[in-house]
Amino acid sequence: LPGGQRMRGPSPILLVEDNPLIRMDLEWAGEDHGCRAICATSCAEGIRAIERTPHIHVAVLDVSLKGGENCEAVARELDRRDIPYLLHSGDLDRQNETVRRLGAQLFPKPASAERVVAAALRLAEEEPWIARRTDPGLAAEA
Repeated sequence: LPGGQRMRGPSPILLVEDNPLIRMDLEWAGEDHGCRAICATSCAEGIRAIERTPHIHVAVLDVSLKGGENCEAVARELDRRDIPYLLHSGDLDRQNETVRRLGAQLFPKPASAERVVAAALRLAEEEPWIARRTDPGLAAEA
């Protein structure tokens, strides 16, 4: 948290995922790690969740959402607030440019929800996480 503040209670983790089964697995994995899952199925829901939830610790973003939407608007809002996130996608053929533009760590689907959430939580502990995203040498180490 900014300024070394400590949170009370479970750390909020934002999960933007339109597939209900994957979202549920991620939610349970987050809870297993002591997080409070904040779920969204679209960019509009994701941005509302960011605005309404203080101190989001980290986010997991599905790149391709329903209706041909991608997660870029949510990712940009997270960037603006210095909230770390990773990408989770099974649609790399169509979304490769979005993934490259965002530059965040990617977990291709299918991937274990436990591994995805654990990686997101590790990412949230990195200082500074944005430098890791923008330096290709550092991103390759992750």
